[in-house]
Amino acid sequence: MALPIPISCSKRVNEALSTTGIENSVASTILAPVKTEKDILENSMLEDDPNANCAVTQEEKERPRWGPQHKGAQELANLYSAGKRTQEYICVWICISLMVTNFLFILYHMKLENLSTILLAALAGIITADFASGFVHWGADTWGSVDLPIIGKNFLRPFREHHIDPTSITRHDFIETNGDNFMIPIPFLSWMLYEFITLPEEDVQLKFNRNCYVFLLSLFVAMTNQIHKWSHTYFGLPTWVMWLQECHIILPRKHHRIHHVAPHETYFCMTTGWLNWPLEKLHFWSTLENIIELISGCKPRADDMKWSKKT
Repeated sequence: MALPIPISCSKRVNEALSTTGIENSVASTILAPVKTEKDILENSMLEDDPNANCAVTQEEKERPRWGPQHKGAQELANLYSAGKRTQEYICVWICISLMVTNFLFILYHMKLENLSTILLAALAGIITADFASGFVHWGADTWGSVDLPIIGKNFLRPFREHHIDPTSITRHDFIETNGDNFMIPIPFLSWMLYEFITLPEEDVQLKFNRNCYVFLLSLFVAMTNQIHKWSHTYFGLPTWVMWLQECHIILPRKHHRIHHVAPHETYFCMTTGWLNWPLEKLHFWSTLENIIELISGCKPRADDMKWSKKT
């Protein structure tokens, strides 16, 4: 059951919540009826309005619902270790080196007649990355625990922290933001580089279209969390990033707010968000959750809820 928002110190929010028919502002767009604007205002941290994040009652000061002062968020942030930082740093630089090297090989072997295929590969790559980002995001949000060996503190912890303090990602530097995503393409880019070096020209051309797809998919996967960070950044974004968001070429800020309505059970795709609406209408994630819960008995987002209740 949704908790009512306390009287806000934001004039904008007070006016919005007191306006009848507030749902129509979102219901007229493709986002409806997944979450209404009233849902967003009542059950998510209002990142675009810092005044709405301040505590206005004594209870809110002692037990904030979200934000950097939340006890769970502080505990999770303190679990970020030097070893994790080292892993992220290494992965970022290995991935960037592989991307630059493979890109030079692609340019060297590219032929003009391949341009249309490369555009199709780019489209397929960004759609695949969007689905992959959603699947990983859904799995990490919904299942597992921070207490699990290795993956808990290293890979699930940021997802738990992010739900309690969504703006924490805006305070992370490039390495912490992108380290894990840059790790994922390393095996695929390494194999691609091996083929470019060892295969004869004829075989390289036979596999060229596939390699373009893998390279562009790797690029979009690596950049997904940076795009995600931009979707939480309401101040100081470059104009070109805001233009890409407004054209929905990358994940828009307003679109991603839908996911951050508690209990965070929808709109998981984070590269472009193009697949969020159709997957929601197909009940894709909820069907998977029901199947897994039926088989395993595990409750979706149980660990996520545990951290959100820390006081």
